[in-house]
Amino acid sequence: MSELRKQYETAVDRKNNPEEGSYTTYLFNKGLEKILKKVGEESTEVIIASLNGSKEELVGEINDLIYHVLVLMVEKGITLEDVEAEMVRRSQKQHNLKAERKPITNL
Repeated sequence: MSELRKQYETAVDRKNNPEEGSYTTYLFNKGLEKILKKVGEESTEVIIASLNGSKEELVGEINDLIYHVLVLMVEKGITLEDVEAEMVRRSQKQHNLKAERKPITNL
């Protein structure tokens, strides 16, 4: 079993069987807005570490982001299989480069 799968299953277990003192349980108890706030914070920290940090710092921040995304997935009923199926679907597309967005000129 992969570590990603273990982390996901631990999050599912904490949602179904809350454990006092568990950070994951805390996030589920606080609800979607708290989970989303943490995903946003960790996304920003990944960006900052990408620009200013060491590889080790970036790996740590990516790990934090993945953890919080896994908690979000569990909260919203999304499985690892759902995500993998979408990855497979997208990988089957070819020549799907999207055009650059037009600059915003009317502000």
